[in-house]
Amino acid sequence: MAMRRLAGKVVIVAGGGSGIGAETARRLADEGAAVLVGDLDGVAAERVAARIVADGGTARGQHCDIADEASVAALVQAAVRDWGGLDGIHVNAADMRALLDDTDALDVPLDIFDRTLRVNLRGHLLCTRAALPALLARGGGAIVYTSSGAADMGEPTRVSYAVSKSGLQALMRHVATRWGKAGVRANAIAPGLVLTEQLREHFPEDLRQATLAITRSPRLGRSEDIAAVVAMLMSDDGAWINGQVLGVDGGARLR
Repeated sequence: MAMRRLAGKVVIVAGGGSGIGAETARRLADEGAAVLVGDLDGVAAERVAARIVADGGTARGQHCDIADEASVAALVQAAVRDWGGLDGIHVNAADMRALLDDTDALDVPLDIFDRTLRVNLRGHLLCTRAALPALLARGGGAIVYTSSGAADMGEPTRVSYAVSKSGLQALMRHVATRWGKAGVRANAIAPGLVLTEQLREHFPEDLRQATLAITRSPRLGRSEDIAAVVAMLMSDDGAWINGQVLGVDGGARLR
């Protein structure tokens, strides 16, 4: 049984229909939060919420496309309407399909670049703009963005993804600086290789072993590892953490 650090809190997980987001939604609910699960796959979001409710938690699922301003606004409005306010948002959505065609600066199709930034960066700005007034109305709260080590790794491919995650970290630092004195905490997590259900089925064993070889932990990541850090950042245990990128990667990269 998890600690109840979030009793009475209202939290949104944008991109909570599967993987890290779904596990985080469950963890936040276990800790006492009312959780609104938003996802491009609305059915998946509702499925995650139903499981939380079956386990005794408070949750609801809703379709949300973070690239669409009205959809994001509706998600925040629903949390405030149903539970009276908003205390935190975990922005976890990304267009992972675009990664398949995300090459280098010379060759990347511009529609892939534009799509990646529209979801991974502009979409996070939309979530921030929608959530901030509700957070400020409660005297502050927490925003946790899912970033990536790709933001500062310097890779020969995935240029769009890296640019979007670098920009996301700049957005996070801006929010922490602009609204920190008003009680808003903005942080980003940079997961390492996390073996979600989807990855366990499709990630090649040789790449798995190669990643493990450069990781200082004896194992690769689990969704629960990320969920635990998000829960901490959402709680009063994270009250003095602001404007930071937390690497949750088993020591794959040292800062």
